[in-house]
Amino acid sequence: MSHRFIAYDVAFEFAHRLAPVLTVLRRRDRSLEDQLRRAVASTVLNISEGDGKSSLRDQARFFEIARGSCREARAALKLAAIWGYIDDAQVAELDAIGDRVCALLSRLIQRVA
Repeated sequence: MSHRFIAYDVAFEFAHRLAPVLTVLRRRDRSLEDQLRRAVASTVLNISEGDGKSSLRDQARFFEIARGSCREARAALKLAAIWGYIDDAQVAELDAIGDRVCALLSRLIQRVA
């Protein structure tokens, strides 16, 4: 299995595991919920779009966008904890998955750049 598909699968796992957090945020802070939802969706969708590009330069660009979106999602999670919407244990567990997505994307970017 290539890193590309591992990154895609782990990004989907990240999105799946964030679903309960999004539900909590929908009730507590709609703006943060929307931002987190869009960042996670962007992560998954840009990995997919990058995978479909024939040019290595285009692939790297989409993987970089996905990595930036993943970092944004991780920051949103930390804000949610700071503001008391979710607990630190949830953030730690989810952040570990997000960190793995970012690391896989960094390796992909290096390989195609």
